[in-house]
Amino acid sequence: MLNIPQLLAQELSLNPSQVENALSLLAEGATIPFIARYRKERTGSLDEVQLRNLAERFTYLTELEDRKKVILEAIASQDKLTDNLAAKIQACLQKTELEDLYLPYKPKRRTRATIAREKGLEPLAELIRSFNDPTTTPLSLEKAAAKYLSEEKGVKTIQEALKGAADILAEAVAEKAELRADLRDYLMTEGGFASQVKKDYPEGTTKFEMYRNFQIPVPKIAPHNLLALLRGEAEGVLNLDLSFDEDVVMSDLESQEIQTKQLEIRNFYRGMLKDAFNRLMKNSLTTEVRSERKAYADGESIKTFEANLRELLLSPPAGMKPTLAIDPGFRTGCKVAVLDQTGQFLEYQAIFPHQAAAQRQQAAETIKQLLAKYHIQLIAIGNGTASRETDEFIAEVLKEGNREPGAESKPIKVIVNESGASIYSASEVAREEFPDLDVTVRGAISIGRRLQDPLAELVKIDPKSIGVGQYQHDVDQKLLKKKLDETVESCVNYVGVDLNTASKELLTFVSGITPTVAKNIVTYRNQQGAFTNRRKLLKVPKLGPKAFEQAAGFLRIRQGDNPLDNTAVHPESYPVVEAIAKDLNLPLAQLPQAKEQLQAIPLEKYVTDTIGLPTLQDIISELEKPGRDPRAEFKYATFKEGVKEISDLSPGMELEGIITNVVNFGAFVDIGVHQDGLVHISQISDRFVDDPKKFVTVGEVVKVQVMEVNEKLKRISLSMRACNER
Repeated sequence: MLNIPQLLAQELSLNPSQVENALSLLAEGATIPFIARYRKERTGSLDEVQLRNLAERFTYLTELEDRKKVILEAIASQDKLTDNLAAKIQACLQKTELEDLYLPYKPKRRTRATIAREKGLEPLAELIRSFNDPTTTPLSLEKAAAKYLSEEKGVKTIQEALKGAADILAEAVAEKAELRADLRDYLMTEGGFASQVKKDYPEGTTKFEMYRNFQIPVPKIAPHNLLALLRGEAEGVLNLDLSFDEDVVMSDLESQEIQTKQLEIRNFYRGMLKDAFNRLMKNSLTTEVRSERKAYADGESIKTFEANLRELLLSPPAGMKPTLAIDPGFRTGCKVAVLDQTGQFLEYQAIFPHQAAAQRQQAAETIKQLLAKYHIQLIAIGNGTASRETDEFIAEVLKEGNREPGAESKPIKVIVNESGASIYSASEVAREEFPDLDVTVRGAISIGRRLQDPLAELVKIDPKSIGVGQYQHDVDQKLLKKKLDETVESCVNYVGVDLNTASKELLTFVSGITPTVAKNIVTYRNQQGAFTNRRKLLKVPKLGPKAFEQAAGFLRIRQGDNPLDNTAVHPESYPVVEAIAKDLNLPLAQLPQAKEQLQAIPLEKYVTDTIGLPTLQDIISELEKPGRDPRAEFKYATFKEGVKEISDLSPGMELEGIITNVVNFGAFVDIGVHQDGLVHISQISDRFVDDPKKFVTVGEVVKVQVMEVNEKLKRISLSMRACNER
């Protein structure tokens, strides 16, 4: 059997001890964020990406080894397991290769070859095979077949006998692992995808127009193109084929399988091989190629989704400040919710600024009163229907002033992407959080909280509803969920969580904390009051020493008993920090002010069996910036006045916008007209762009120029190159 740790070390270019220690930690129940952050000495400082790759490949190889055992037992039970076959099976590194080897021994339904064997034609097939040899004397097929005629067995003619023998030989050829591998490789490298729009759909009537007569080599097809083709096929709009040169395939089969120079045997084999390929190999191999390319396209699309989700979750927070959140609307009015500096809901009002003048004036008075009453510092406006009109209305109110003497400066006004807010507002999470509020009010609250702290609010929503994916409903849903959950977990633990304000949804993604424990933490907090130190976590029901070890370093307590509880320093390292403070003759609380002294410390002095230089370096770095949010500085886009609808756009217009989604073929930008524009990959930069994710990120504020507008199709073409050229 395979030595999996050794193989992983070779494949991933790692030291065997790194692999063994990482696998050991995972087996003990340690999470990847915990291992990456707090077990650097044991893994040689492997990061999260390396650890996830290691864990995934380990799972794959473990499943492969389990499958090998099943297959070896199955073949052995048939008394067909040879030493050579067993060695080939043991050496397999891919599941496809393994299943190819098992194919001849796999239980199968009653086939044409099975029926031929039942008629006693296997000896004839073996005889013909033996004469497929340049050294044998000529064989008369008719004479050989005549000996197997049998009324009783249903072999009435020579043609029936030869056909049955051919069926047996065809099945044997179709089950040759090496042959299947060669043909699969040929289709993968030399085949092509070809699509046509069905005749039922005249030109210009379908969103799959670019695929009306589309051809591309299999290796060159972009993930988004393949997923679009498969969707078009599933929706019944497209016919999709895997094209290849069948003459080349047959020539290759004949060169490998025909050895004899006897014309009669050669012709028999040609017919048999054609049947073997067309009937037994073609469909399964093309399906395998499509599946393999689909899996690749899924993986690439999910990577794009992961990258976009990470950027969105790590969007700079505007900060926990008193916030006025507005869910805009025309006929039904704007829903206004007030949140305090901890995100708690305080008050709700409905205003109607887009109807009669009297109602607009009343709405303005209401906004002024709320701004003054709650000392509002942030105004969040959802980017849905009536957002630009509401934005202009709020700008008018702010321009009028009327703020009390000594009041804070004018609040910051930001249009917030509200994708998924309606999903949240109708969810069980929202109903549990605000059982007495209408869904529209919940939506406004979510918009406000997204501005205060995007990560804390967005974790409550299914990532697929946030709108940063690409063909997310077409990819492997199980893999998508796994990868997105990993992304959320990674982001939450990277930023850290305020133990005394975090929702149970946010706590669920903290290393080592299950949904049940997260709920228990919130319940304990509500009953016992705020946590004053990390050790109190051990009093939470079902949060034992192992969960504490995994979670504690990622949980923050502001103004707690111990200043280290507001840092990423793990409690297990507190004694080392205390020793450092003692040597510097400083109290713990004053360590952040002693940066020069901290940087001058000889760290080697504090190395122990469990704490090495990597951890000590992390500790010093954390002490220099305790409680600092690692996310970037908050920025927001300013949409152009007077540009509210797609009809307001014209080519050449320069605008500021915010990137809402990055896909393989470009980036979508919100420019404030209720329809995102597309910056095609060719318009992102003057340099060659092979991957948009390397140049732009979700949430980034960018300047764009309008290239083309199609109001009918609601398509806006934008360019970043035109702005960069100045």
